[in-house]
Amino acid sequence: MAAQEKVYYATGKRKTSAARVFLKPGSGKITINGKDSDKYISTSTGKIVLQQAFEVTETKNKFDAYITVKGGGTTGQIEAIRHGISRALLAVDEDMRGKLKKSGYLTRDSRMVERKKYGRHKARRSTQFSKR
Repeated sequence: MAAQEKVYYATGKRKTSAARVFLKPGSGKITINGKDSDKYISTSTGKIVLQQAFEVTETKNKFDAYITVKGGGTTGQIEAIRHGISRALLAVDEDMRGKLKKSGYLTRDSRMVERKKYGRHKARRSTQFSKR
Protein backbone atom coordinates (compact mmCIF):
# COMPACT_ATOMS: atom_id res chain seq x y z
CA MET A 1 0.00 0.00 0.00
CA ALA A 2 1.31 3.48 -0.97
CA ALA A 3 2.15 6.04 1.67
CA GLN A 4 -0.64 8.55 2.28
CA GLU A 5 0.22 12.10 1.19
CA LYS A 6 -0.03 14.68 3.94
CA VAL A 7 -2.77 17.28 3.42
CA TYR A 8 -2.38 20.70 5.05
CA TYR A 9 -5.49 22.74 5.91
CA ALA A 10 -6.07 26.38 6.82
CA THR A 11 -8.85 28.96 6.77
CA GLY A 12 -8.50 32.44 5.32
CA LYS A 13 -10.89 35.36 5.79
CA ARG A 14 -11.48 38.83 4.35
CA LYS A 15 -14.58 41.04 4.74
CA THR A 16 -17.46 38.53 4.56
CA SER A 17 -15.54 35.89 2.57
CA ALA A 18 -14.20 32.70 4.08
CA ALA A 19 -11.88 30.32 2.22
CA ARG A 20 -11.00 26.75 3.20
CA VAL A 21 -7.62 25.80 1.72
CA PHE A 22 -6.29 22.25 1.41
CA LEU A 23 -2.66 21.92 0.24
CA LYS A 24 -0.95 18.72 -0.78
CA PRO A 25 2.37 18.13 -2.57
CA GLY A 26 1.88 18.25 -6.33
CA SER A 27 2.42 20.18 -9.55
CA GLY A 28 0.82 23.54 -8.70
CA LYS A 29 -2.78 22.90 -9.81
CA ILE A 30 -5.29 25.19 -8.06
CA THR A 31 -8.98 24.26 -7.92
CA ILE A 32 -11.52 26.75 -6.53
CA ASN A 33 -15.08 25.56 -5.82
CA GLY A 34 -14.60 22.65 -8.22
CA LYS A 35 -13.38 24.86 -11.09
CA ASP A 36 -9.90 25.53 -12.40
CA SER A 37 -8.49 28.78 -10.95
CA ASP A 38 -8.24 30.40 -14.43
CA LYS A 39 -11.95 29.76 -15.00
CA TYR A 40 -13.00 30.99 -11.52
CA ILE A 41 -10.85 34.15 -11.46
CA SER A 42 -11.21 36.33 -14.55
CA THR A 43 -9.06 39.37 -13.65
CA SER A 44 -5.31 39.40 -14.24
CA THR A 45 -4.66 41.09 -10.87
CA GLY A 46 -6.67 38.35 -9.15
CA LYS A 47 -4.48 35.69 -10.73
CA ILE A 48 -1.36 37.53 -9.52
CA VAL A 49 -2.73 37.88 -5.94
CA LEU A 50 -3.53 34.16 -5.93
CA GLN A 51 0.13 33.24 -6.58
CA GLN A 52 1.74 35.81 -4.24
CA ALA A 53 2.09 33.57 -1.17
CA PHE A 54 3.67 30.80 -3.26
CA GLU A 55 6.11 33.24 -4.92
CA VAL A 56 7.26 34.79 -1.62
CA THR A 57 7.99 31.37 -0.09
CA GLU A 58 9.46 29.99 -3.36
CA THR A 59 7.01 27.05 -3.37
CA LYS A 60 5.36 27.79 -6.74
CA ASN A 61 4.35 24.56 -8.57
CA LYS A 62 5.21 22.45 -5.50
CA PHE A 63 1.69 22.17 -4.02
CA ASP A 64 -1.77 21.42 -5.39
CA ALA A 65 -4.48 23.53 -3.76
CA TYR A 66 -8.13 22.56 -3.38
CA ILE A 67 -10.11 25.58 -2.20
CA THR A 68 -13.72 26.22 -1.25
CA VAL A 69 -14.72 29.85 -0.78
CA LYS A 70 -18.03 31.43 0.22
CA GLY A 71 -19.43 34.91 0.74
CA GLY A 72 -18.45 38.38 -0.36
CA GLY A 73 -17.34 39.58 -3.78
CA THR A 74 -14.50 38.58 -6.07
CA THR A 75 -11.76 40.72 -4.49
CA GLY A 76 -12.69 39.67 -0.95
CA GLN A 77 -12.72 36.02 -2.00
CA ILE A 78 -9.32 36.24 -3.70
CA GLU A 79 -7.75 37.93 -0.68
CA ALA A 80 -9.35 35.34 1.62
CA ILE A 81 -7.81 32.62 -0.53
CA ARG A 82 -4.36 34.28 -0.30
CA HIS A 83 -4.73 34.48 3.50
CA GLY A 84 -5.70 30.80 3.64
CA ILE A 85 -2.83 29.70 1.39
CA SER A 86 -0.38 31.64 3.56
CA ARG A 87 -1.64 29.98 6.72
CA ALA A 88 -1.59 26.54 5.09
CA LEU A 89 2.03 27.10 4.01
CA LEU A 90 2.83 27.80 7.67
CA ALA A 91 1.41 24.39 8.52
CA VAL A 92 3.80 22.92 5.93
CA ASP A 93 6.91 24.69 7.24
CA GLU A 94 7.02 27.09 10.20
CA ASP A 95 10.27 28.62 8.85
CA MET A 96 8.24 30.44 6.16
CA ARG A 97 6.67 32.68 8.81
CA GLY A 98 9.26 35.47 8.44
CA LYS A 99 8.76 35.90 4.69
CA LEU A 100 4.96 35.69 4.89
CA LYS A 101 4.73 38.04 7.87
CA LYS A 102 7.01 40.61 6.22
CA SER A 103 4.82 40.55 3.09
CA GLY A 104 1.71 41.01 5.27
CA TYR A 105 -0.09 37.87 4.11
CA LEU A 106 -0.62 36.39 7.58
CA THR A 107 -2.49 39.41 8.96
CA ARG A 108 -6.27 39.10 8.80
CA ASP A 109 -7.53 42.35 7.24
CA SER A 110 -10.17 43.31 9.81
CA ARG A 111 -11.79 46.13 7.86
CA MET A 112 -15.52 45.53 7.44
CA VAL A 113 -18.38 47.51 5.93
CA GLU A 114 -19.79 50.06 8.38
CA ARG A 115 -23.44 49.45 9.20
CA LYS A 116 -26.21 51.71 7.93
CA LYS A 117 -27.65 54.09 10.52
CA TYR A 118 -31.31 55.11 10.74
CA GLY A 119 -32.16 58.57 9.44
CA ARG A 120 -29.29 58.37 6.94
CA HIS A 121 -29.07 57.17 3.35
CA LYS A 122 -25.99 55.00 3.99
CA ALA A 123 -23.61 54.65 6.94
CA ARG A 124 -22.66 58.34 6.93
CA ARG A 125 -24.42 59.92 3.96
CA SER A 126 -27.02 62.35 5.28
CA THR A 127 -30.11 63.75 3.59
CA GLN A 128 -29.62 66.73 1.30
CA PHE A 129 -29.85 70.05 3.13
CA SER A 130 -32.74 72.26 2.01
CA LYS A 131 -32.80 75.93 2.96
CA ARG A 132 -36.47 76.41 1.97
